[in-house]
Amino acid sequence: MTTDTGEAGKQLLHIVLGGELEDIKGTEFRDLSKVDVVGLFPNYKSAYDAWKSAAQGSVDNAHMRYFIVHVHRLLDPETDTTRTTG
Repeated sequence: MTTDTGEAGKQLLHIVLGGELEDIKGTEFRDLSKVDVVGLFPNYKSAYDAWKSAAQGSVDNAHMRYFIVHVHRLLDPETDTTRTTG
Protein backbone atom coordinates (compact mmCIF):
# COMPACT_ATOMS: atom_id res chain seq x y z
CA MET A 1 0.00 0.00 0.00
CA THR A 2 1.30 3.46 -0.86
CA THR A 3 0.71 6.58 1.13
CA ASP A 4 0.40 10.11 -0.17
CA THR A 5 2.65 12.23 1.94
CA GLY A 6 3.34 15.09 -0.46
CA GLU A 7 5.02 18.30 0.56
CA ALA A 8 4.62 19.42 4.14
CA GLY A 9 1.20 21.01 4.59
CA LYS A 10 0.05 20.35 1.02
CA GLN A 11 -3.48 18.99 0.65
CA LEU A 12 -3.82 15.73 -1.23
CA LEU A 13 -7.60 15.44 -1.52
CA HIS A 14 -9.35 12.07 -1.31
CA ILE A 15 -13.01 11.04 -1.40
CA VAL A 16 -14.30 7.94 0.36
CA LEU A 17 -17.45 6.42 -1.12
CA GLY A 18 -19.16 3.08 -1.33
CA GLY A 19 -22.25 1.11 -2.11
CA GLU A 20 -23.59 -2.21 -3.26
CA LEU A 21 -21.94 -3.54 -6.41
CA GLU A 22 -23.61 -5.40 -9.27
CA ASP A 23 -20.82 -7.98 -9.18
CA ILE A 24 -18.34 -8.37 -6.32
CA LYS A 25 -15.51 -8.65 -8.87
CA GLY A 26 -16.37 -5.31 -10.48
CA THR A 27 -16.81 -1.66 -9.61
CA GLU A 28 -20.29 -0.93 -11.02
CA PHE A 29 -22.79 0.17 -8.37
CA ARG A 30 -26.28 -1.35 -8.27
CA ASP A 31 -27.99 1.97 -7.59
CA LEU A 32 -26.10 5.27 -7.87
CA SER A 33 -28.77 7.05 -5.84
CA LYS A 34 -27.77 4.89 -2.87
CA VAL A 35 -24.01 5.46 -3.05
CA ASP A 36 -22.70 6.46 0.37
CA VAL A 37 -20.34 9.45 0.09
CA VAL A 38 -18.48 9.25 3.38
CA GLY A 39 -16.58 12.47 2.82
CA LEU A 40 -13.70 14.49 1.41
CA PHE A 41 -10.37 14.23 3.22
CA PRO A 42 -7.15 16.29 3.06
CA ASN A 43 -4.75 13.33 3.07
CA TYR A 44 -4.55 9.57 2.56
CA LYS A 45 -4.29 8.73 6.27
CA SER A 46 -7.57 10.37 7.22
CA ALA A 47 -9.28 8.93 4.11
CA TYR A 48 -7.97 5.46 4.98
CA ASP A 49 -9.29 5.73 8.53
CA ALA A 50 -12.74 6.72 7.23
CA TRP A 51 -12.66 3.97 4.60
CA LYS A 52 -11.74 1.35 7.19
CA SER A 53 -14.55 2.41 9.51
CA ALA A 54 -17.16 2.40 6.72
CA ALA A 55 -15.94 -0.92 5.32
CA GLN A 56 -15.98 -2.60 8.72
CA GLY A 57 -19.52 -1.36 9.27
CA SER A 58 -20.71 -3.13 6.12
CA VAL A 59 -18.86 -6.42 6.57
CA ASP A 60 -22.11 -8.45 6.65
CA ASN A 61 -22.98 -7.42 3.07
CA ALA A 62 -20.72 -9.16 0.53
CA HIS A 63 -21.80 -6.79 -2.27
CA MET A 64 -20.96 -3.62 -0.34
CA ARG A 65 -17.60 -2.04 -1.13
CA TYR A 66 -15.96 1.24 -0.17
CA PHE A 67 -13.29 3.00 -2.20
CA ILE A 68 -10.75 5.77 -1.74
CA VAL A 69 -10.64 8.08 -4.76
CA HIS A 70 -7.39 10.02 -5.13
CA VAL A 71 -8.92 13.34 -6.21
CA HIS A 72 -5.58 15.13 -6.13
CA ARG A 73 -4.38 12.87 -8.96
CA LEU A 74 -7.29 14.02 -11.11
CA LEU A 75 -6.83 17.70 -10.27
CA ASP A 76 -3.04 17.71 -10.53
CA PRO A 77 -1.42 14.59 -12.03
CA GLU A 78 1.97 15.81 -10.75
CA THR A 79 0.88 14.83 -7.22
CA ASP A 80 0.77 11.13 -8.18
CA THR A 81 3.29 9.85 -5.64
CA THR A 82 3.38 6.36 -7.19
CA ARG A 83 5.18 7.54 -10.35
CA THR A 84 8.82 6.90 -10.82
CA THR A 85 11.16 9.34 -12.50
CA GLY A 86 14.29 8.78 -14.42
